[in-house]
Amino acid sequence: MTQLPPPSSVKLGLVIDLDTCVGCHACVVSCKGWNTENYGAPLADEDPYGADPVGTFLNRVHSYEIQPDEGAAQLVHFPKSCLHCEDAPCVTVCPTGASYKRAEDGIVLVNESDCIGCGLCAWACPYGAREMDVAEKVMKKCTLCVDRIYNENLPEEDRVPACVRTCPAGARHFGDLGDPDSDVSQLVAERGGLDLMPEQGTKPVNKYLPPRPRDKAPEYDILAPYLEPVTDTPKGFVGWLDRALSALPGGE
Repeated sequence: MTQLPPPSSVKLGLVIDLDTCVGCHACVVSCKGWNTENYGAPLADEDPYGADPVGTFLNRVHSYEIQPDEGAAQLVHFPKSCLHCEDAPCVTVCPTGASYKRAEDGIVLVNESDCIGCGLCAWACPYGAREMDVAEKVMKKCTLCVDRIYNENLPEEDRVPACVRTCPAGARHFGDLGDPDSDVSQLVAERGGLDLMPEQGTKPVNKYLPPRPRDKAPEYDILAPYLEPVTDTPKGFVGWLDRALSALPGGE
């Protein structure tokens, strides 16, 4: 079985703002594209339009409608990928050492050349963050785009995970959660960032910022003034088209 390294002072991870995420799946698409360069969209790796599509996704977005005790119902979009746990059960259960946690930055990775595809890591992960690549017969997971974040050939603004770089809502943040003065650590402290399923004792590095409660349902009637017709008589091309169609038999 694989041993975990001593806790590192650097803990690279993600902070995901559930109040900001709009569920657009841009992070899923960019993750798929960067890691497989397959279809540029969340399609299966093999036979995407056939009877037996198969594929691997390192990041997924789930959506839930919740009804709090007080206030209006909310639709919460919940992105989920590997949480790079400090006490990662997927690592300690691996019989070949293929799953390992880096001592220098805390990222959990899979050495695919040593993976035998036994699936024990997927059984051990309480978050369902590992998937079997049926084409290559090895386990795969989020790598925090380790090939991006240390790549000095990329512009500095691109040295973040692909999902963070592409998020249009700014709901995903990347940094060192082991540094209490880092931007991500300050964000967690200010917004009350949460561990996912802390009762599992895995001590996930990634944090979630809870959605802010909605006091009341949105007032859709504020749009009413903008929905009134601008004029009773169509003008321009629309007016011509209206007159032409009205002149046809049965047009009135």
